Amino acid sequence: MLKIDHLYFSYNNVKNLLTDINFTLNDGEYISIIGSNGSGKSTLIRLILKLIEPTDGTINNTFKNMAYVPQRFNQLNIHFPITVREVLASYKKVRHNGCQDISEVLNLLNLKEKEQTLIGQLSGGQCQKVFIARALLGNPDLLVLDEPSNGIDVKSRDEIYELLANLNKSKKMSIICVEHNLQAAVKNSTLLYHIKKGHGHMCLPERYAQEYIKNDLGDIKC
Repeated sequence: MLKIDHLYFSYNNVKNLLTDINFTLNDGEYISIIGSNGSGKSTLIRLILKLIEPTDGTINNTFKNMAYVPQRFNQLNIHFPITVREVLASYKKVRHNGCQDISEVLNLLNLKEKEQTLIGQLSGGQCQKVFIARALLGNPDLLVLDEPSNGIDVKSRDEIYELLANLNKSKKMSIICVEHNLQAAVKNSTLLYHIKKGHGHMCLPERYAQEYIKNDLGDIKC
């Protein structure tokens, strides 16, 4: 379980980017964090991952094994001469114990035929799938993703969302996903967390869908 209570975050203690954030992710839930650009979605992820510290409030996390998939273009210099299998093997070497078999994960992502391909020769969608594969190698009980479909082809996007839904429903993997794709968020998520002007509201997906259709801007209070 991940529980966030009265979380605040500000830069240089001047202005709160996040104000009184509260939510709970229970085991097996899938929460999509939605909101406009600059609303604080990615900052909240960084706080959850303990990459930065809150100004105030608490984050209690009982998940034993988290994995993070950042936005695609921040992950790797794709011109570095390394193959798909080498990317996964290097991660597995660092992790030492508890990793899944590389071939099994490649098959899960439909990447087996690309295992000897250089990263720089992959499409954007294939490259994103490699980094999801790397995250899954460590058998996470919580998978955190930052806009996984940003800038990728439709086929890869659909395959990624199908995989995430299957991991959540069949394997009961908990997922937190910063999401700009509202259709995918509504379809796949147990709950939506909508951030606007630093404040957050938890929604049921069907409730958000109804209100978003009602109000073109998606400006709702759940």
